[in-house]
Amino acid sequence: MTSKISGYAASQIDRRRILQGLAGGIAATGTMTLFAPAVRAAKPIKIGYVSPKSGPLAAFAEADDFVLGEFRKFAKDGIKVGSQIYPIEVVTRDSQSNPNRAAEVAKELITRDNVSLILVGATPETNNPVATQCELEQIPCISTVAPWQTNFIGRQTNPADPKSWKPFDYTFHYFWGLEDVIGVFTGMWQQVATNKSVGALFPNDADGNAWGDKAIAFPPVLSAQGFKLTDPGRFQNLTDDFSSQISAFRGADAEIVTGVIIPPDFTTFWNQSRQKGLKPKVVSVAKALLFPTTVLALGKSGNNISTEVWWTPTHPYKSSLSGISARDLAKTYEQASGKQWTQPIGFVHSLFEVAVDAIKRAGDPTDGAALAKAIGATKLDTIVGPVAFGSDKVPPFAAKNVAKTPLVGGQWRLSGEKYDIVITENKQAPQIPLGGDMQALS
Repeated sequence: MTSKISGYAASQIDRRRILQGLAGGIAATGTMTLFAPAVRAAKPIKIGYVSPKSGPLAAFAEADDFVLGEFRKFAKDGIKVGSQIYPIEVVTRDSQSNPNRAAEVAKELITRDNVSLILVGATPETNNPVATQCELEQIPCISTVAPWQTNFIGRQTNPADPKSWKPFDYTFHYFWGLEDVIGVFTGMWQQVATNKSVGALFPNDADGNAWGDKAIAFPPVLSAQGFKLTDPGRFQNLTDDFSSQISAFRGADAEIVTGVIIPPDFTTFWNQSRQKGLKPKVVSVAKALLFPTTVLALGKSGNNISTEVWWTPTHPYKSSLSGISARDLAKTYEQASGKQWTQPIGFVHSLFEVAVDAIKRAGDPTDGAALAKAIGATKLDTIVGPVAFGSDKVPPFAAKNVAKTPLVGGQWRLSGEKYDIVITENKQAPQIPLGGDMQALS
């Protein structure tokens, strides 16, 4: 009898201990830990995003609100990493198209907002100050939308001395390079009968200085291919008088005009060119002619103007986040905004693809070094094409920090009351379909 009572009492004691343990778990966590899900909520990961929402580069950020809105929908329930779910917060800042302001807001995101990662993608004037600040503060940064040379070489202590160049630990960049855009532009020019005389518009900024570099950029390549380049020298952005450049181009009988200038400057140059009788057969200008709004501002004289093309609805890629195709992403933007798609849509979307992929692989995504290591190991198919750091497509000195994406060329063709881009050159990326052949300006 005693043994039975003792056994019963012991079982009751064990049962009470279990219930007490459960009660303790409920009091401490608000849930019954015995039956809690395997996935636990972790502290939020803050992602900083810097772009030129205002100023002369604002066209690059035109679709930001749409892309960020779509990403926030995707990440509303957090991102699962191992056994934890990390809530995601995106903190945005406007660089105001000013390099000094870009550096200031990057510093603010790091020191005040405590972001774990910064994304940026809008020309060297925004990218480089942000990336430089991140490298100093040891905060991972992913950048895009600028030739890789302007980012990797432009941020070196001595850009003119290749022997001094060193890889970065926390900053990673993906886009095409000067070698790609030179190949695309000359490929388009060779489709039109010209005298091979080229007038160049290279401003005094990171892009202009890189494109006009006499050792690595347009001058030596064009010379080797039999083109004669007329470069009147550097000018300041937001110039209101291009008389000297136009005069130099007319004096050289330039039937081709190229360059890399901001949208308002090209509008000024082109209107003055028409007034002064400069009528080239081919105009291939980067940066300014990426946007349909810039071309529309030229009226009918914008027909058949050409540019580099990084992304279109016809690109054969899809998002690693949602599976949406390039065509459907552009269509969704047009329906949501009432505006025509623009090239940065795909690349801003891809920044968040690369970020999420790295966060998932980082182990501890709140550890800056671990997250930077994960970014450097990226090999991801995105809506803008494959992004893979460490590839042999990039010179060995930059391969750690740089990944290349495909580039083609195209012309703006007037269709009713709007302009559409037609792909006319794809030798470097034949997977992106052609839409037609080059045509001379009328």
